Amino acid sequence: MPNYVENRPWGSFEILSDRVNFKVKILTVLPHKRLSLQSHKRRAENWVVAAGEALVTVDDELLILSAGQHVAIPRQTKHRLENRGETDLIVIETQTGDYFGEDDITRYADDFQRR
Repeated sequence: MPNYVENRPWGSFEILSDRVNFKVKILTVLPHKRLSLQSHKRRAENWVVAAGEALVTVDDELLILSAGQHVAIPRQTKHRLENRGETDLIVIETQTGDYFGEDDITRYADDFQRR
């Protein structure tokens, strides 16, 4: 059975595993797109760049990560993932916490006017 894939205006995500205490996704961010500046109340995230170069915002810090590099994002921390490159950015996201629903997102800024 294929994994669950959901398209977004910035690209897509594929759910590889969804368990009681963790969730694993592949995020594909299209060239020159970015996710909303957001935080989560009930989960932390760890991003590992598999391909491309990511501009990552973690609170007030900006990081540039390339393949093999990673960043940990604690609960309730503002964060954003951006692809400034010309090819797809591929990131493996591991979520830990007690709830992983897409409604656990507080958006502070969004290029696509989502709330």
